[in-house]
Amino acid sequence: MPVSRAVSLDDIRTAAQRIAGAVERTPCLHSRTLSRLTGAEVWLKFENLQFTASFKERGALNKLLSIGEAELRRGVVAMSAGNHAQGVAWHAARLGARAVIVMPRGTPNSKVRGTQVLGAQVVLEGDTLADAARHAHALEERDGLTFIHPYDDPAIVAGQGTVALEMLEQAPELEMLVVPIGGGGLIAGMAVAAKALQPEIEVLGVESKNWCAMYQRLNGLPVRVGGDTIAEGMAVRDVGELPLTLIRKLVKQILIVEEETIERAIVALIEIEKTVAEGAGAAGLAVLLQHPARFAGKRVGIPVCGGNIDSRLLSAVLMRG
Repeated sequence: MPVSRAVSLDDIRTAAQRIAGAVERTPCLHSRTLSRLTGAEVWLKFENLQFTASFKERGALNKLLSIGEAELRRGVVAMSAGNHAQGVAWHAARLGARAVIVMPRGTPNSKVRGTQVLGAQVVLEGDTLADAARHAHALEERDGLTFIHPYDDPAIVAGQGTVALEMLEQAPELEMLVVPIGGGGLIAGMAVAAKALQPEIEVLGVESKNWCAMYQRLNGLPVRVGGDTIAEGMAVRDVGELPLTLIRKLVKQILIVEEETIERAIVALIEIEKTVAEGAGAAGLAVLLQHPARFAGKRVGIPVCGGNIDSRLLSAVLMRG
């Protein structure tokens, strides 16, 4: 997909005005216990408290509000492993638009059901997000729907950037943002906002060991990803070209975490913060647990970017924990 233009702080501020009142301004709170546990000063941004339990609503709504009335009336189509699906489904239904969501066949039942309950038609197609994307584009052509990409779109990236806009208003003392990466939309938008507001702030990304496509792309390595992961929201092979361009310019480093450390972080967030995070939502904390020396004494902001974890999976993680 060609990168039509970059994303600016003004785009993110416009997105914030556009979506105000329709998405939650979530809390960003200092955690004394996690700070003691990690050796950093930790602030958590609770995006798992959005109505659909994920930050993805921000970009989805910004995109929906930026397309024309005629396109909304014809309906929209998206491919998603879950959280983008629910964001598009919920806000399309609010705006009176038909939404078709194509999901890979292995998507957790909780995310499939959650998307259907919000009023979208769910089509299960293919084994990967790339397979789902091909089918979504076919439906776009056949039915005249507007395609809502989960991450490779300026309006999506700008919407996700509103997370950092809020964080730096709520905790202006932050020195670092640690952001999980799937397709790259969240970290790209947050990096644009953060570096424009506070040029000295460091933005670091997080990927899981089995799914580190962005790290591989940035380092000129062949993309080799796959296998089971507890963080299926980060299991993306084809990262966004627009996010990649922005990350190359604005993100300091991408750190890799082990699956077991992500599980530890899920357990810590439940036991200490009494909050449910999915694997991708806990990945930022996991990095602090795995690489404590990198963050020692720093004021670190982490988006708990989603809370949609299958209840059976969660119970297994808690038993192991």
